[in-house]
Amino acid sequence: QVHLVEAGGGLVQSGGSLRLSCAASGRTFSTTFMGWFRQIPGKEREFVGVMSGSGTWTYYQDSVKGRFTISRDNAKNTLSLEMNSLKPEDTAVYYCAGGGKFDNDGYAPTDWGQGTQVTVSS
Repeated sequence: QVHLVEAGGGLVQSGGSLRLSCAASGRTFSTTFMGWFRQIPGKEREFVGVMSGSGTWTYYQDSVKGRFTISRDNAKNTLSLEMNSLKPEDTAVYYCAGGGKFDNDGYAPTDWGQGTQVTVSS
């Protein structure tokens, strides 16, 4: 199991940027899928994006493509989510996720962070 801790959430105006980070411990980080999900109260948690263990490829939800970028530093066991051109509909609790599998059915992680709130004002 891997322990994940997010940081970097907050309040930002529409069109602004925010960077989330996730510190991981407890597993060989460089061999593990890592990604981000988000959840609005009353709705199901939704996939944002995922990165391969080596960092050579990423896959994003259509609504964030071109605006969000996932990166990782395997030497520091950290994952980041750079969010640009933020919209009010991006407001959610963002969760770092790790482990599990990624296939035609999507990304199914085994480990979750506690979440960090991102609020985009209009």
